[in-house]
Amino acid sequence: MKPRRKAAWLALLFAVTAASGVTAWRLHRLAQPLELALYFHPFVGREPLVFNEPRYPNPGGEGRFKVRDFQFFLSNIRLVDATGAYAESDSYHLVRFDGEDPTFVIVLHAVPRRTYERIEFGIGVDAAANRSLASRGDLDPNGRMAWNWEVGYKFVLFEGALLRGNATNSLVYHVGFEENYRLISTELQRKPLESRPARLDFRADILRLFQGSANVDMAALPSVKFDRADAALLARNFTALVTPMWPDMAARTNGAR
Repeated sequence: MKPRRKAAWLALLFAVTAASGVTAWRLHRLAQPLELALYFHPFVGREPLVFNEPRYPNPGGEGRFKVRDFQFFLSNIRLVDATGAYAESDSYHLVRFDGEDPTFVIVLHAVPRRTYERIEFGIGVDAAANRSLASRGDLDPNGRMAWNWEVGYKFVLFEGALLRGNATNSLVYHVGFEENYRLISTELQRKPLESRPARLDFRADILRLFQGSANVDMAALPSVKFDRADAALLARNFTALVTPMWPDMAARTNGAR
């Protein structure tokens, strides 16, 4: 073989080998699962949540309120595509915002690389887990979010105070009961697993508890605990409590149940 032909053949062989190597690496990479981080950012209406400051208007009447504590259970996270779904095991998370970081992060591990169409999760605890004393995920039957008068959990906890003139009234909202569990389904037009790092961002808006299908005057209803009708009044707004932060998806979140 002439030197020029040999050099050209070697160059072609090298190019084919390199291309095959790149293709194999890409296929290997696509076959590897990854981690997907879900970021939850606390808000009160348009404003980021600031604790212990009476800066937020009463959504249904006079006065301004402040937030001392806000947390809720988020459960049964699923990523759904055309052929099936990825479901997190023991998927019970207590979303809370009392740490140094203003956001709360849930990391999903070993997520298969697929083109997911939507993400689903529940606000609260499903009936089977709510009736159980087993500890799964963040569920703790002896914890603060468990009722001390029956088996079950508080799905959403918000405590604070309402200031009207010179008067200050405590606000205590502990919302539970199985019938108030809500499943949220959000379409994914973005490709979250192609971002670096893989993440999705959500807004958790306290004000949505009191505005929506039911508008609530905090002065008229300063406490919700044991009354099922009062709990249902706030729970009807659960479907708008957590919404995506990406603009093209803001209007595509629906309460499936």
